[in-house]
Amino acid sequence: MTARDPAKIFERLRETHSQLETGILPESPESSWSPARFTDLDGHERIRLAKDAARSLGVPSPFFRSIEETAGTEVRIAGRTVTNFASYDYLSINQSDGLATAVHEAAIRWGVSATASRLVGGEHLYHRDLEQALADFLGTEDAVTFVSGYLTNCSAIQTLVGQGDLVLVDARAHNSIYEGIRISGAAHLSFPHNDWDWVDRHLAANRGLFRHVLIAIEGLYSMDGDLPDLHRFVEIKDRYGAWLLVDEAHSLGVLGKTGRGICEQQRVPPDKIDVRMGTLSKTLCSCGGFLAGTRELGELLRYTAPGFIYSVGLPATGAAAASHALKVLIREPERVERLRELCEFFKGLAGQLGLDTGESAAFAVQPILIGDSLRATSISNMLLAEGFNVLPIIAPAVPNRNARLRFFLTAAHTEDMLRDVLMATATLLNRSTRSFQAIG
Repeated sequence: MTARDPAKIFERLRETHSQLETGILPESPESSWSPARFTDLDGHERIRLAKDAARSLGVPSPFFRSIEETAGTEVRIAGRTVTNFASYDYLSINQSDGLATAVHEAAIRWGVSATASRLVGGEHLYHRDLEQALADFLGTEDAVTFVSGYLTNCSAIQTLVGQGDLVLVDARAHNSIYEGIRISGAAHLSFPHNDWDWVDRHLAANRGLFRHVLIAIEGLYSMDGDLPDLHRFVEIKDRYGAWLLVDEAHSLGVLGKTGRGICEQQRVPPDKIDVRMGTLSKTLCSCGGFLAGTRELGELLRYTAPGFIYSVGLPATGAAAASHALKVLIREPERVERLRELCEFFKGLAGQLGLDTGESAAFAVQPILIGDSLRATSISNMLLAEGFNVLPIIAPAVPNRNARLRFFLTAAHTEDMLRDVLMATATLLNRSTRSFQAIG
């Protein structure tokens, strides 16, 4: 099979997408103790097929675009300055006054090494200062930070549940939640997206079969930009004696009048959520994650969470960046309001132009559904040529029929920027040829 056989490539790629969505993969061919090769792995074949399919249509890969320079909403890619719609810096704090100074001062005082596991020699004052600030901001008793957002979810779940327990997880929850479930050994079921009634009915029939039950949802879904009905999930977890974990990676700083997340946005008391997960890599301009809740939860995590005790803590520079960004968020809530206004403008104009934003609410994550992975990739590349950095989300991250462009909006964008990128997207979508609908 070569790049000159597009029909065969598309057929094989279609089969691969179908196998991924059904969970059925072909048996690997047997070999008589031949040398182990990474190219024998199913994942490597999927990468090769996708590249061959794109190459046959002359569609360059949009991934791993190297950013040479950042200046607010603009980035330099391949020597060209373009408007960026692929940044988690929702409140545009990354280049705000004082942030670099705070990081520099932390490096001078503490150095840049993470030094050790916090349990055995790596505990520093800046860890507890940041954790207390996060707890105070969110209205919880305690918070515990981790060096990775992905690791945060994995550690939370494998600490709370195991064999004999059940996790009910939203079908569109982040991969880190599913990986945490897999590691934990707990039984699990994924429920239809945002379907709290399904969860209620399932627990009514089966709660007695399990020791502990954890319900895992997101505050703002990172692929679709929509929200759960938090009140309903709280009622259900209380009714059946379950724990509720809410992943607020994309909702901290975005939801609520002052950016305190989905509890503020939906007027749910913070103590009704058992585990609030968040990241430091988005609104808080750093890297890592945190879990917030009761003092008992905090103590449990510090002494037993694998991703905490068997890993290092945040370096001083990362903690300083997050602490400073949190202070800016508290001091300047107008950033949250500005972002909300821009999100409403974007969603409204997208609708007027006939662009499909799916189930998204008017918040910082805005998808525009394309419906085909190669077509979404092609339009992303064409948008870059027009001066806009917008990345596609394609199979297997989402089903091929749900391939989309994903826009991350920030407080520093302007209405003119949003109007320009939406007009360009609508024009390019209308121009794109039917050849990009070959898969599906």
